[in-house]
Amino acid sequence: MSAADNRRSSRTPAAESATPERIEDIDVSAEMQSSYLEYAYSVIYSRALPDARDGLKPVQRRILYQMSEMGLRPDRAHVKSARVTGEVMGKLHPHGDAAIYDALVRMAQDFTLRLPLIDGHGNFGSLDDGPAAARYTEVRLAPASLTMTDGLDEDEVDFVPNYDNQLMQPDVLPSAIPNLLVNGASGIAVGMATNMAPHNLVEVVGAARHLLVNPEASLDELMEFVPGPDLPGGGIIVGLDGVKDAYISGRGTFRTRAKVTVEPITARKTGLVVTELPYLVGPEKVIEKIKDGVNAKKLAGISDVTDLSDRSRGLRLVIGIKTGFSPQAVLEQLYRFTPLEDGFSINNVALVDGNPRTLGLREMLRVYLDHRIEVVTRRSKYRLARKRERLHLVEGLLIAILDIDEVIQVIRTSDDSDQARSRLMQVFDLSQVQSEYILELRLRRLTKFSRIELETERDTLMAEIAELEEILASDARIEAVVSDELDAVAEKYGTPRRTLLTSARPSRATTGARASAAVLEVADVPCRVYLSSTGRLVRVDLEPDADGVAPRITPPTRRSKHDAIAWSIATTSRTEIGAVTNRGRIVKITPVDLPAVPANSVQLAAGVRASDYVGLTDKGEHVLALVASDSAVPLTLGTAQGVVKRLIRGDWANKPEFEVIALKPGDVVVGACEASDTDELVFVTTDAQLLRFAASSVRPQGRGAGGMAGIKLSEGVTAVYFGAVSQEAAASAVVVTIATSADTIAGTNPGAGKVSEFAEFPPKGRATGGVRAQRFLKGEDQLALAWVGAAPALAVSGDGTTRTLPEAGAKRDASGTPLDGVIGAIGGPVR
Repeated sequence: MSAADNRRSSRTPAAESATPERIEDIDVSAEMQSSYLEYAYSVIYSRALPDARDGLKPVQRRILYQMSEMGLRPDRAHVKSARVTGEVMGKLHPHGDAAIYDALVRMAQDFTLRLPLIDGHGNFGSLDDGPAAARYTEVRLAPASLTMTDGLDEDEVDFVPNYDNQLMQPDVLPSAIPNLLVNGASGIAVGMATNMAPHNLVEVVGAARHLLVNPEASLDELMEFVPGPDLPGGGIIVGLDGVKDAYISGRGTFRTRAKVTVEPITARKTGLVVTELPYLVGPEKVIEKIKDGVNAKKLAGISDVTDLSDRSRGLRLVIGIKTGFSPQAVLEQLYRFTPLEDGFSINNVALVDGNPRTLGLREMLRVYLDHRIEVVTRRSKYRLARKRERLHLVEGLLIAILDIDEVIQVIRTSDDSDQARSRLMQVFDLSQVQSEYILELRLRRLTKFSRIELETERDTLMAEIAELEEILASDARIEAVVSDELDAVAEKYGTPRRTLLTSARPSRATTGARASAAVLEVADVPCRVYLSSTGRLVRVDLEPDADGVAPRITPPTRRSKHDAIAWSIATTSRTEIGAVTNRGRIVKITPVDLPAVPANSVQLAAGVRASDYVGLTDKGEHVLALVASDSAVPLTLGTAQGVVKRLIRGDWANKPEFEVIALKPGDVVVGACEASDTDELVFVTTDAQLLRFAASSVRPQGRGAGGMAGIKLSEGVTAVYFGAVSQEAAASAVVVTIATSADTIAGTNPGAGKVSEFAEFPPKGRATGGVRAQRFLKGEDQLALAWVGAAPALAVSGDGTTRTLPEAGAKRDASGTPLDGVIGAIGGPVR
C-alpha cells in the first residue's frame, strides 16, 4: 500500500466529512479515450461537416439565421461585419470570432461559392490575399439567402436550444436552393473530411425535378442534367471518369485546366493569355511557379509573365513565348509543371439524420428532396391551421354584423365581460374564441363595406383551405409544389455554365529533362473534325499511310447520334480552325481537346457541345460550319434576309474571334460554306422557293462588307437554307424539304417531307426569285427545314434520334409525304 493510501485510511469519519475535497481514482487511458471521443463527436457533428439537407455547417447556418433575425435583407443597408460576428458569437456560436468571421467571408466570396450567400462590401480577399479585418468590412444577406431562410416563422423546421439554453435556433434551414451541390463544402473533422465541388444551379434543379418524377432514375439519366461540376472561376475540366466515380460512390478525382488562348502580343511575338484559372488557384501562385520552373530549367520557351488583370477585363495573365517555340508545346509544359492544371479530390461526406455518410449524386439529391417535401408538408399544415383559425373568426364576425343590434343589446345588458362572452356563446351559438373576438370589435368595422370585405375574405379563405387540403391529401401534389418552387428558384438565380467539360486526357507531371523534351515534341496528327446536326463536335484521328496520306474514314456500321453530319473538315490536332456562327463571326479553335476516336471506329463518340467548346456566350448563337484558315477557296455566307457574301480569305483576321459580315438588324446567317467559282450556290426560303445560281456571280468582299442580294424574297419570307453544290456532286445531290404550319407550336407537328433530285431544279440568275420546291397542302403554309447535299440525306430529331425520310425521286414541285416524327435537323453521313 502506498503512502497516500495509508494517509487516506488513517482519516477519521469526522475528518472526511469536514473537508470538501473529493479524490477519485480513474483509469487515465479510459479517460483520454472518452474525452477524445467526445471531442471528435463535437467536431464532426457541430463544427466541420455540413448537413446534407441545407448544405451548411452549424456556424454558417447560425450566421444566416442571425442576420435574418437582424433584418439585414438585400434591400437594407450594410452593417459592420464585426457587429454580425459579435451577435452570432454572443447568442448562438461560442467558438470564437475568428472562426465566425472566416465562415462569413467564405460565404461572400464569389470565387469560392458558385452562388454567394452574403453580400459583402469592402475587402473580402482574393485568391492570393486574405480579407480585411471585421471592423473594416460590411455585410448583408445576398438575395439567394432569402430562399434559405424563408418560412422559418411557418413551422417548416425544428428549433433547438442554443449553447446556454437561453435562445432557440433552427436545427436546419428550409433551403429552397440545393445548396450542398450548388456551393459545395470543405471541412476537416477528426478521422474524416469533406470536400465537395460546386455545381450549376440550373443543372442541379433539372436533375432534382427529374428525380421527383422518376424516383428510379439511373445515374446516367441524372448526368444528362448534371454532367459535371461548374466551378465559380470557370476553367476546363479534363477527363470525366473521376467525376462519374464521385457521382457513383461519393469519392473521385478530376483535373482542371486554365482557359488559355494563343494571341499575338506584338507583330512578331505570340503569347499565351490566361483568362480563367483552376478552382481556388490565384495568379500570383501561377507566376511564382512559372518563375521557379524557368530557373530550374523545367520550363523552356517562356520570355516573360505579365499580370494585366483589372476590374474591367477580369483575369488576364499574359505569358510571352520566345521566337521559334510552339505556343501549344509550351502550354503543355505549363499544364505539367504549374497550377495551370490542378487536381480536385471529391469526398462527399455530409450528415444524414445526424450521422456522417459518403453520398453519391443520386443520394444527395434524394436527401435534399425529402427535406423539401417535409418542409412543404409542414408549411402547408401550418398555413391550413392558420387559415382555419382566421375563417373561424371571420364567420363569427359575419354573424355579429348580421345581428349587430341584438349583439349590442346582449353586451349592454351584461354585468361584466365574462357574462357577455357566455351570453354571446349561448344566444348566437358562438365559440369562446369568436365571442372574445366580437367583444374586441371596433365600431368602425360595423359598416356595410366591412361586411362585404369579410364575405370576400371568407370566400378567399375557403378556396385557399380547399387548395391546401388538396395538396396535403396527395403526395403527387406536394411533389409538384416542390418541383415548381425549384423551377422558380432556378429561373431567378440560375446562371449559364462557366466550366467547360472535356474528355481530353489530363497532363501528368513527371521529372527530368526527358519529360520536358517530350512535352515540347507535341504530336500534330492528321484528323477530321465533325460538326453534327445536333450541334456537337468530335475528332477522328487518322494514321497516315506509308506515303504520308491520311486514309479515308470507314463509315460507322451502327447508327449513332452523329450519323447526321452538318459539317466536317480535314486538319491536324494542333492546327487552328475557324468556327463560323450564325451571328456572322468566326471563332478560332484547335481540335486538340476534342473527344477523339480512331478512324476505324464503328461508332462516333458523343463529343462535346460546339457552343461550349467554342465558348459562345450569346444564348442564340450557334456554330454553322468549320473552315480552315489557310484555304484558298472563298468562304461564302447566306443570311435569312437573302443576302449572300463571299469573303476574301487573305483578309483573315489575326484575332481569336472576329466578324466576317456586317449583318443588318434582325438578320442572321443561315448557312456558310466554301465555294469556288465553278460551284453553284443554293437558297431555299420559307415559301418553298429554291434558287440555284453560279458562285462566280458573287464578287468577293472584305470582312467589313455587308454582302449583296442573293435571292429576291417576298414580304414576310425568310431563307431557311443556304449552301453550295460542286459540279461533281450536282448529278447525285438531293433536295430535302419539310413543310408545316406556322400556327402550330414548334416541335409538335411532324409536317410533310419530300426528297427530290437537285438536277430537277433549273439554275437562274442571282437576286431572282427561284422556283417552287414543294407544293403546300391544306394546313401547310411554310417550310420549316430544307437541306441540299450529296445523297443519302439523314434526318434526326432535336435530341439526335434517327428519323425516316421519304424515298428520293419526287418531282420538284410535288407535295410532301406525312412524316412519322418531328425532324429537328438534316445532314449527311460520315465520310
